[in-house]
Amino acid sequence: MAIRRAALDDSLQQQGIQADAVARARATAAKKDIGLRQALLETEGVDDKAIARAWSNLSGLPVLEQITVDNIVPEHIRALPHHISRENGILPLYVDDAGEMVVGMADLQALAVLDDLRVLYAMPVRPVIVPARLLAETTQQAYDKAASSAEAIIEKADDEVEGEADLDLDDAELLDDPNQAPIIRFVNAVLSQAIKERASDIHVEPYEKDLVVRFRVDGVLKESLNPPAKFKNTIIARIKIMAGLNIAEKRLPQDGRIRRKLGGREIDLRVSTVPVRHGERVVMRILEKGKVFSLDRIGMEGQTLGRFRELIQRPHGILLVTGPTGSGKSTTLYSALMEINSPDVNILTIEDPVEYEAPGIGQVQVNHKIDLTFASALRAFLRQDPDVILVGEVRDSETANNAIQASLTGHLVFSTLHTNDSATAFARLCDMNVEPFLVADTLLGVVAQRLVRTLCSACRRQYQPSLDELQEAGCTDEQIAQVANATVCKAVGCSECNNLGYSGRTGIYEFMENSEEIQRLVIQNAPSGQIKKVAIEQGMLTLFDDGIRKVFQGITTFEELKRVTTASEF
Repeated sequence: MAIRRAALDDSLQQQGIQADAVARARATAAKKDIGLRQALLETEGVDDKAIARAWSNLSGLPVLEQITVDNIVPEHIRALPHHISRENGILPLYVDDAGEMVVGMADLQALAVLDDLRVLYAMPVRPVIVPARLLAETTQQAYDKAASSAEAIIEKADDEVEGEADLDLDDAELLDDPNQAPIIRFVNAVLSQAIKERASDIHVEPYEKDLVVRFRVDGVLKESLNPPAKFKNTIIARIKIMAGLNIAEKRLPQDGRIRRKLGGREIDLRVSTVPVRHGERVVMRILEKGKVFSLDRIGMEGQTLGRFRELIQRPHGILLVTGPTGSGKSTTLYSALMEINSPDVNILTIEDPVEYEAPGIGQVQVNHKIDLTFASALRAFLRQDPDVILVGEVRDSETANNAIQASLTGHLVFSTLHTNDSATAFARLCDMNVEPFLVADTLLGVVAQRLVRTLCSACRRQYQPSLDELQEAGCTDEQIAQVANATVCKAVGCSECNNLGYSGRTGIYEFMENSEEIQRLVIQNAPSGQIKKVAIEQGMLTLFDDGIRKVFQGITTFEELKRVTTASEF
């Protein structure tokens, strides 16, 4: 159906979409080489329901503004590749009483493929207009629901012949499931399932008589799949090919990356293999591209957040974030960088590896093979006229001293350090042969952090903790007195959180800001415990204090706090 441009513009304006908005959308479509539908959705102040009504007025087709996903037949979804549905803005919805397939369309351009759908489904097709955002959301839900599970795929694999063709590299969307070999479909299904379950890591572990696939969800590992051991070499070879690794080399560790799409989202996976007794062990870290970093979203609150925001605006000095691996240090640092990132600030980073791409920031990856280390890159950065420098980690004396020199020459330096609390960071730098007076003079502050799982909002249950429970958790008399006005909840478990009782994570923080008294103690090589005691007297909240505050807010539980903190951090 050919639609005249003037007729379309008139129809859009009749639905309240201003002429200047349509003009901006057309300019965006031409500049980005995208369709008018997508350009209109990207234009501020344009309602997708108004767009749908405009298409309806032009074509006479009805508008459907509500869809029940449960009515969509999975077999109909599997017959239509996901990328074709997404790119054309079409979705088979249901078969009506007259035996016609009702197909949702985001715009009239999809009319061109209706004949193909009639052939594909061998039945008459009746189009309806669906608002674009509703159609996109329903499409994702329908394909998620229709996707074969990894268990189902591997169960069928015994009946199919495996060959070298199974290992062909395939760049298709993970949810597309055409006539691929079973191992390819299985690996795709594992990646899709892990992402849907919000896993941060996928572990593939070969043993003598079985193969175990585990997902780390909200910091906790859980066993998810047990494919037959006879497939372990083929499964691991498939992963290695996707990551661009050498499948013939099984004696040495290898590192690679996998880039794929899931429902239109770009997913980046960092792949690591190591040889073990019964094969190769694979761990894949899932990194979603386009992740939004903000200090308002990491769990830092109140005075801690306010003072941290003030310090990241300083012209020079060092700010350290400490904690064990997987405690959210990189997220905190990226959030701080994005807060101060602007066209008039030159920010450079040296990381191992670069996990997230940050617009407007120069990012360098460590490469030990050519002697590109934290220390050597830091020296080179000083000739690049930086304002802010991020060093992924202070690991040795050379890096520590270079970071100190960078801060002394008028640069703001961010970095991480592996210590249990904030006070120990001073001693750790001194152990790296940095003069105590330089540490005292350049270090602005230290953030120690952990990640705790947050309670599922759909099933958490409020309760009154007993005195014994509060004392066992380590609460002080002052904290126990606050329970009467607190909202303490426990984990229950429901379908929304996969019966875990938790959904997502947040940070707990201990922020030690340098002061004259702390500087004096550092120069005197005072014990970390004494430095921490002074910081607490000056108003610092410990990791445990911040954790208890989040327990009393109904965000997490005593059990979670006990899992990620120790008695020394109380």
